[in-house]
Amino acid sequence: MIPYGKQDINQDDIDAVLSVLKSDWLTQGPKVPEFESAISTICGAHYCVALNSATSALHIACLALGVGPGDTVWTSPISFVASANCALYCGADVNFVDVETETGNMSVNDLKNRLAIAKANNTLPKVVIPVHLAGQSCDMQAIHKLGTEYGFAIIEDASHAIGAQYQSQYVGNCQYSDFTVFSFHPVKIVTSAEGGALTTNSATLAEKATLLRSHGITNKAEQLKHESHGPWYYEQHQLGYNYRMTDLQAALGTSQLQRVHDFVSQRNKLAKRYTEKLPDTCSHLLQSGQCYSAYHLYVILLDKQSSNKQRAVIETLRSNHIIGHLHYIPIHLQPYYQDRGFRQGDFPRAEEYYARAVTLPLHPNLTFDEQDQVLSVLSGALA
Repeated sequence: MIPYGKQDINQDDIDAVLSVLKSDWLTQGPKVPEFESAISTICGAHYCVALNSATSALHIACLALGVGPGDTVWTSPISFVASANCALYCGADVNFVDVETETGNMSVNDLKNRLAIAKANNTLPKVVIPVHLAGQSCDMQAIHKLGTEYGFAIIEDASHAIGAQYQSQYVGNCQYSDFTVFSFHPVKIVTSAEGGALTTNSATLAEKATLLRSHGITNKAEQLKHESHGPWYYEQHQLGYNYRMTDLQAALGTSQLQRVHDFVSQRNKLAKRYTEKLPDTCSHLLQSGQCYSAYHLYVILLDKQSSNKQRAVIETLRSNHIIGHLHYIPIHLQPYYQDRGFRQGDFPRAEEYYARAVTLPLHPNLTFDEQDQVLSVLSGALA
């Protein structure tokens, strides 16, 4: 079986986890801040807060930015549902900005047009969450310029993009955003088993996120509102959550981060090889000259004449022990979101993308022979 994604665990990773198991700390010990420091260093951000998932990170980022009832958050319809659900967790409303079919990323032109209409209707978003689909950054400089003009905050959903670059700078440096969110699920670039993180350059936002991560509780002397009762003393300052990462996860993540650039390089080599050998009846996602993708996913788009074969292609791959997949079903087409008033046709380019997309296997240990097998089965399915 050739999976569409797979973690790469080596002996160093195993040893890192074993060392924690043999230590005095399993949960909130020294490995979590070590992991946070490693992420900050790689990304070039001032602060990092590690959490138990990227979903938690999205939720915390929204809360830290003050998202609540009466607010609206805009994101991409081509993403996992967590990119939209995080707004609803805060009691806010959610809406979507259509994508560029050729990249699957948020369309800056569509965002610009929708903002002009929203300003006229006094319905501007509080936060916009661009999603770096498959590991390629959105056009963050252009989105940031619109954020400055229209007054919205920005959370980059970079769940696919640790190790990616935009304008020769690593994604996560937050030059053009308030927060960047990463995922460390096993199929992502690096893994901490389950886990996520957010980066920011704001000390205030980092402090808010850290407080929200752990029940809204602090024991830091400089943050206490009352005189300490003793060394055991802590205070709850707001309603927070148990979104903490364990030392076990952080140790694995820190070990994995040592190979992040090797992982991304190998993914790019495999993606290039796919692109050179694809059948004429499909194309890869268009890559921007401003970006160096982390290639979490390798997504192809069937040409319009072949789009009616999409299901057959994926089923044929799977019947040949190759896990073809599809990332993603547009969020606005999910029954839950249709119950909230969204309808087919609301975001036509996202729907066109969904009708043509197929995800092929891509992970660092994919061999050339396996890749040739994928291409052979794909060509036969499209013949």
